[in-house]
Amino acid sequence: MIEQDTNDIPTIGDNRLAQLRAQHRILHEKIDELLQRPFADQIQLRRLKREKLQVKDAIQRIRSQMIPDLDA
Repeated sequence: MIEQDTNDIPTIGDNRLAQLRAQHRILHEKIDELLQRPFADQIQLRRLKREKLQVKDAIQRIRSQMIPDLDA
């Protein structure tokens, strides 16, 4: 039987973090594409920016949960 280091096994947080980063990248591309248009839909642009910010906040929450608490 082969022993695996637990650090090599992706956790649920790692998988969710990867999904959120991909979603953030897609939203960024959509926003950039929308900004290239001469008459960008401002309401859609606002919604996409708000969603991107929510995804960014979720990424930060997961990252902070992954850092162990150090009681000094």
